[in-house]
Amino acid sequence: MNTSSKSRIIIGISGASGIIYGVRLLKILREINVETHLIVSQAGRLTAHYELGLDPKTLNDLADYSYGAGDVGAAISSGSFKTLGMIVAPCSMRSLSEIASGVTTGLLTRAADVVLKERRRLVLMARETPLHTGHLRSMTAASEMGAIIYPPVPAFYSEPETIDDIVNQTVGRVLDLFDLDAPETKRWGEDLDKGKR
Repeated sequence: MNTSSKSRIIIGISGASGIIYGVRLLKILREINVETHLIVSQAGRLTAHYELGLDPKTLNDLADYSYGAGDVGAAISSGSFKTLGMIVAPCSMRSLSEIASGVTTGLLTRAADVVLKERRRLVLMARETPLHTGHLRSMTAASEMGAIIYPPVPAFYSEPETIDDIVNQTVGRVLDLFDLDAPETKRWGEDLDKGKR
C-alpha cells in the first residue's frame, strides 16, 4: 500500500550534454511537492561534473531518493512501484537505443523499460545533433512503444532573455506532459498574447 501522499516521478540523467535540464526538473519538482526518484548513469555523473561542477552527493541531494546506476533491484525497477512515469533528461543516444531495443544494461534503462511496459508516461529529452538514420530509427521505435521524444529545442515565442529562461520554459513544457504546472512556464494566449494577432 502506498502511504505517500505525494505523486512520484522518476528522473534519469544520462551522459549527454544538457545536465541542467535534469537538475532543473529536480528543483522544480521539489518546489511543486512531487516526490523524485533519481538515477544517474556513470557518464551522467561525469557530465554533471564537467558542465555544472556537481559532485555525486550534491546531485543525489536534489532528489528525494537516489539509486546507483547498477542497482537493478531498486524499487523503481518493478512495475508494482507506482509512479507518474519517467523523464530522461538529458537522454543520450545510447540510453535511447537501449530503451528502444528493450535490452537494458542498468537501472536507468530498466526503469524506463518498466515505465513503458506499465503504460506510464516516458519522456526522453534526446540530446544529439546531427542525427543519423540509426538515431532516427531508435526514436521511431521508442515512440511506437509509447515514449515521447522531446528534444530540448528552445522556444523563442516566450521571448527568453537568459539561458535560465530557455531551460525553465523547456522543462515547464515537459512537465505539462504529466499535467504538472511549473511556476515559470509562459503560455501562449495567457502570458504571451500581447495583442500581436
